[in-house]
Parts: sequence; structure tokens; C-alpha cells
Amino acid sequence: MKGYITLTDASLRDGNHAVRHQLTTGQITRYAQAADEAGIDIVEVGHGNGLGASSALLGKAVTTDAEMLVSVRAKLRHSKLGIHFIPGTGKLSDIEVALEAGVDVFRLASHCTEANITRQFIEYVRHAGKTAYGVLMMSHMADAGEILKQSRLMQSYGAHAIVLMDSAGFSTPDLVKEKVERLIDGLSIPVGYHAHNNLGLAVANSIAAAESGATLLDACVCGFGAGAGNTQLETLVPVLERYGYRTGTSFERTVRLARGADKVLPIRTPHIAIDNISSGVFGLFSGYVPHIERLASELKIDSFELCQALAHRKLVAGQEDVIVEEAYRLAARSA
Repeated sequence: MKGYITLTDASLRDGNHAVRHQLTTGQITRYAQAADEAGIDIVEVGHGNGLGASSALLGKAVTTDAEMLVSVRAKLRHSKLGIHFIPGTGKLSDIEVALEAGVDVFRLASHCTEANITRQFIEYVRHAGKTAYGVLMMSHMADAGEILKQSRLMQSYGAHAIVLMDSAGFSTPDLVKEKVERLIDGLSIPVGYHAHNNLGLAVANSIAAAESGATLLDACVCGFGAGAGNTQLETLVPVLERYGYRTGTSFERTVRLARGADKVLPIRTPHIAIDNISSGVFGLFSGYVPHIERLASELKIDSFELCQALAHRKLVAGQEDVIVEEAYRLAARSA
């Protein structure tokens, strides 16, 4: 078994981009509580552009930073509460609001060549006794050497970890590997990765980061994030499991989280449906999915449980009759 991967769920921050920062306090608190129950390590909350970003230019949020953070803090029992902060967009007074609200993890971000602007904020958060991550955004715009140089600055300011953000979804696994390995070799603090799915490579890039030594990964439920979306949480977790990594959650728990999220969050980003993920995880013929969905709906059974039962039977293509058989068996058992 490989090491532990700390997962940050950015759905309630990056996902706000997808809805023009219109997530309500009710939506935010309901999802945060579900993420906590699912075993997510860190739940990130806020305006898409971070603390202090609500404005006519960047988009007016329907709720204040303080309202979001205080309401989520009250719902988290196990997960840590995280925020995103960009100097210039946010001010020191915004950090103080977050500290008062009980934020645990401060992700202090700059463009990938401007780490120096984070110094006073990293030092301030460290002095307050909280966790400070240095975040380098648009990381594709600098080579591995420059990324290491900027990361060392953040490390010298007291950052507990460095997170590379592929903000444009530009990177490919080879580029991720090169940069993460350079940081692992050149830093004495953990490294993380935040992927976007513009090229359909978010999960692959996240796995490349982990295989290169990263121990912190970001993801969003149903890929709910800016543009083409982020790494899809309920897809990433089973792939991590297949590679032998440990997390605080599981595929089954993220399936429940995603199903609930669909009822709470206005998710519009492209993402892979749960039953299609299950087909891949359990090794079922892709053409079976419409049959599974139809029978689950007609018989009022759980499609995830049906996929598990079919995987146990080791179906090959052309065994639709076995799907019917197992579906009725599940229905009888739950009657």
C-alpha cells in the first residue's frame, strides 16, 4: 500500500465560478456537512476568486465571506475548513475575518512567478497558529526551474506545503511529473496539485502528481469548477485506490456524496455519470449502463449495488439476461 493522499474538496470555492458565485448559504452548508460525513480532509469554501473577491468586477456573491465560513464551520466535525486567498484581491482584514470564523487551512496564492507577494500573508497566518499553503497559479506558464525558485520563496516564508495549480487545464502528465519531481527533490515540505479538466486530463494529471511524490490533491464533486471543471472527485478516488493510495474516504462514500450533491448544487460542468464510473471501476461492459439504469429505475433498486453484484458474477459482453436476473434478486431482497 502506498502513502496517504490528503484530499481538498474545492467544490464550494471553485464551483462558485461555474454559477457566477451564486451559491447560497443553504447550498454551501448542506454540501459541506455531506463532505464532512464522506471523510473529506479539507473543505474549501468561498467566492471563486477567494477571500475579499466579491465585487462588480469579479462577480458579486450572494453571501458574504463571513456568512459562508461561519455557517460551514458549524457543520464540520472531522474535515478542516479551508479558504483561497490572492493578495491584492483580498486584504489582511479578510484574513482576520477568516481567522475569527475558525478557518484551519489558508491557501495563499499568487501567479506562478510572483510568490513574493504572499510573504506577509504566509507569515501572518503562521503567527496565528494556522496552516498555510503556498499556491502557485497558472503553473504551466513557468518552467520547472522557475517553479522551484518560487516555491522555495514560499517555503522560506513559512509555508507548510506548496500546491501547483494548473489553472488553465493546459498540462499533460509529463509536464506534471517534471515539475512535481523537481519540487519533491528541492523542497522539504509536502507538494500538492490542483488540476482542471480542459483537455480531459485532470485525473491523469492528478495521478501523475501523486506518482511523482505529491501528497495533497484537489478535486470537486462531479468536477464542479471553473470552465471545463476540475478533477472529478468520485472518479479520482477509485483510481487512487487502484494505484494503492489511502485516503480518508472511499469510492462508495464519494458516490453517495455525488448523488446527494446533484440535489443540492446547480452542477453544470461536464462530468462522468456515476453509473459510467461504476462500469469502469467494476470492469463491466460499457453497453450495460443503459440496462442497469433502466432496471434500477423500474425496480427501485440502487444501481451501484447492481453494478457490484454484476462485477461479482464476472459478466462479459452479451449477458444482458444476467443483469435482469441480478436486478430482480436485489429487488426481492429489499422488498
